[in-house]
Amino acid sequence: MTDADITTATTPAPAPAADWQAWQESWDRQQEWYMPDREERFRIMLDMVEALVGPAPRVLDLACGTGTITARLLARFPQATSTGVDLDPALLAIAEGTFAGDERVCLVTADLKDPDWTAGLPYDSYDAVLTATALHWLHAEPLAALYGRVAEVVRDGGVFMNADHMIDETTPRINAAERAQRHAKMDAAKAGGALDWSEWWQLAAKDPVLAGPTARRFEIYGEHADGDMPSAQWHARVLREKGFGEARPVWCSPSDTLLLAVK
Repeated sequence: MTDADITTATTPAPAPAADWQAWQESWDRQQEWYMPDREERFRIMLDMVEALVGPAPRVLDLACGTGTITARLLARFPQATSTGVDLDPALLAIAEGTFAGDERVCLVTADLKDPDWTAGLPYDSYDAVLTATALHWLHAEPLAALYGRVAEVVRDGGVFMNADHMIDETTPRINAAERAQRHAKMDAAKAGGALDWSEWWQLAAKDPVLAGPTARRFEIYGEHADGDMPSAQWHARVLREKGFGEARPVWCSPSDTLLLAVK
C-alpha cells in the first residue's frame, strides 16, 4: 500500500455543505405562495421601525424562523443588531448558516410558551420586537401571556409589530369571498409548480444537512396546526392591557394585518 493509498483510506469525507441562500429563497417562494404581498408587509414594518426608533435599532426577531425579518432589517439598516428567537431546529439551522460570522446577529433557542423564554436573551430591552406569520399557532390565552412578556422587553418608546392572519368574524361574506379568490390564485400557482408547506418540508427532510433538524422539528411540533386568529381589534386591546400605550393596524391586505404597538 502506498502513502497515497493510506491517505485516501484514512481521510474522512468532507461534511456535506448546504446552500443556505438557496434554502432562504426556497422558503420565501413557499411563503409567498400563501402571501403574495409578503414583501410589502416587511417594507412597511421597516418603515415604521425607522420612523419610531431610528435606523440603528436593537431588534428582537420573535419566532424568527429562517431569519427572514433579520435579513431584510440588516440589508436596510446595516447598523442594526438582531436577536432571533425560535424553537424550530430546522429553520434555526438555516438561520445559523445564513448569518454565520455576522456579529450583528445572535440566535437563541427558546419556547415562547415557556414563561421564562426571555432568560436566554442577550439584552434586557429592545428598541423593536418584530414578528410575522408565526403567532397564529398560539391560542388566545398563551398569546396574551406572550404579549405581556413582550411588553417587558420593549423599552419605553419602543415598538412591537406583528404581521399575521387576523380574522374579523363580523364580516363572514367578505371573509368567504376573499378566501375563495385567494385559494383560486393559489391553485393556479400550484399548477405552475409552486411548493406548498408540506412539499417544502419533504424537501428539507431529504437534504443531508437538514434531515436531522427536520426530524427533530416534527418531534417538537408534529404537523402544522393553527391556534387562534383573533381580530386586529383583539390584538390591539390586549397589547394595551399588557402595557403598550398605543396599538393599531398600520397596513392590511384582504387576509393579513400588520399591527403596531408603541410602549
